[in-house]
Amino acid sequence: MTPLEPLIAPSTEPKALEDSPPAAHEPAKTSGPARRKAYTIGALVGAAVVILLIWRGGRSGHGEGSSGRLPIVAVTKVTREDLRQTVTIAAEFRPFQQVALHAKIAGYLQSITVDVGDHVKEGQTLAQLDVPELKDDMEKATASLHASEQEVIRAEANYNEAHTICRRLQDVAKEHPKLVAAQDLDAVQAKDATAAGTLAVAKQRVGECTAELSKVRSMIAYTTIAAPFDGVITKRYADPGALIQAGTSSSAQAPVVDIAEDKHLRLVFPVPESAVPLVKVGAPLRVTVSSLNSTMNAKVWRYAGKVDRATRTMSTEAEIDNSDGRLTPGMYASVDLDLRESKDAITVPVQAIAVGEKPKVFVVTAGGMVEERAVTLGLETPSKDEVTAGLAPGDMVIVGSRSGIQPGQKVTPKLIEITPVE
Repeated sequence: MTPLEPLIAPSTEPKALEDSPPAAHEPAKTSGPARRKAYTIGALVGAAVVILLIWRGGRSGHGEGSSGRLPIVAVTKVTREDLRQTVTIAAEFRPFQQVALHAKIAGYLQSITVDVGDHVKEGQTLAQLDVPELKDDMEKATASLHASEQEVIRAEANYNEAHTICRRLQDVAKEHPKLVAAQDLDAVQAKDATAAGTLAVAKQRVGECTAELSKVRSMIAYTTIAAPFDGVITKRYADPGALIQAGTSSSAQAPVVDIAEDKHLRLVFPVPESAVPLVKVGAPLRVTVSSLNSTMNAKVWRYAGKVDRATRTMSTEAEIDNSDGRLTPGMYASVDLDLRESKDAITVPVQAIAVGEKPKVFVVTAGGMVEERAVTLGLETPSKDEVTAGLAPGDMVIVGSRSGIQPGQKVTPKLIEITPVE
């Protein structure tokens, strides 16, 4: 039976009133329906009062129970682990070598054997020029060389004859001083010196003609355009029959072809000025190519050693093997560069550090008391910070909001897991 049942079912009381005689001072009796209506209204009012009292009592009891509970706070344990400070930088793959091949001399393009996308080997002929006047220069230089060689032969014969006569006359003059006139001796010596000079000039002329012939041969060699290294043709500018101008520094003529080395690439990325002092040759890299959904490891091979004034960054490179041809020059990548590392460091989540003039944390002691501690930070990462002083492994620190929590307050700690930031 509920507390409301006695109030809403007074079935016997009206009957008792009807049997008893009326008092002298009572008013006249009311009819039965009117009495039942009055009792019903009274029962409902009484029930409302009881419900109100029960509700107030329940709220009063609930408030007392709440005030007796300790606030629950989220905590995590201080741990030891290896930390790395990493910076993520956008990078680009570039050919290890690339060049636009110009013609050294002017001529007609006799033939071109490659087109865009063709892979070529070092020394392979790519195009051939036709320069008819070089053939005439070749014949002239060859004839001049032959003539100078004949002149050397004649000069050698004259020199040998003059030198022999001079030597013999000198020998006679030594044995018989008065037999050979001094004037005759001077004449043969002069003739010997003249023959020696003529021979030297003839030999020099041979050298000049040889050099001229070598020059013509070099110019003829320039009519062949060959690949300077293994690579791929990235652009072709001319077709057979076109007049190709010499690609001198003062000329704005287009090259014949562009070639790039694609089996060995440079990964170029700009390191921010703040991280420049921490960049070292050999530093590990994690390279992510989103277009290929792949990741690879690399190392820093070289860096500029100078911060660009316009971008406040330093150009840094890694060498990437692309012998399988998966990568294409011009692709973008994301580079994770490790700047610093701390082994077996005492760490806390970044959510546990209170930002202010000095870093601090709230520690929950074994007795459930909140204690404020100043800490000294070391290496900082997106997820965790190294604490070099102020905490020990196993300490319980409050993470997240510390609103309403005061040092010295008793709390109920609830251990939670902090998901690292990737």
